[in-house]
Amino acid sequence: MVNAIWLFMIIIGFLVALFFGDLEATTQAALDGAKYAVELCVGLLGIYALWLGLMKVAEKSGLVEAISKKMRGVMGILFPGVPAGHPAMGAMTMNLIANMLGLGNAATPLGIKAMHELQGINKHKDTATHDMCMFLIINTSSVQLIPTTVIALRSAANSINPNEIIGTTLIATTCSTLIGIVAAKVFRRLYNDRIY
Repeated sequence: MVNAIWLFMIIIGFLVALFFGDLEATTQAALDGAKYAVELCVGLLGIYALWLGLMKVAEKSGLVEAISKKMRGVMGILFPGVPAGHPAMGAMTMNLIANMLGLGNAATPLGIKAMHELQGINKHKDTATHDMCMFLIINTSSVQLIPTTVIALRSAANSINPNEIIGTTLIATTCSTLIGIVAAKVFRRLYNDRIY
């Protein structure tokens, strides 16, 4: 459906350009946009390679495991239905760490793995558990300490101070995460018999 919408928009754009006689300008804008997209991707490539490499080093060195152990108390409170040594806990921790570093693309496969592991301990396969809902809420609120992607985008756009958004990002992510957790806990109490 999305492909059909994009195709429709492109066709309408070219028809309007043809009607108003700006076909050359439209073609040039499309080429300029494609060029900028490639430049942006190449600019982000280095930053992602750095952070993903650091993530892999942290994983291999045992730093992630150490952080997981430190986070067990909080993770146990947030996800009481997940056993302490279960693989879902490690995948969720890795996902949260990747999100904290602003690595949304790196966090996505970890989040999918965590949901797969959570589904493995779900007794009612057609219904999300409280822990699955809580993980989705925390993941969606995007807990970020360092908004790497946004800083990289601002840097690629030649921002004078690409790091100036760190403070506001911390405030926004803290508020969204806390509100999400409180809402999940409240709805868990209200609808305890409907979600497992």
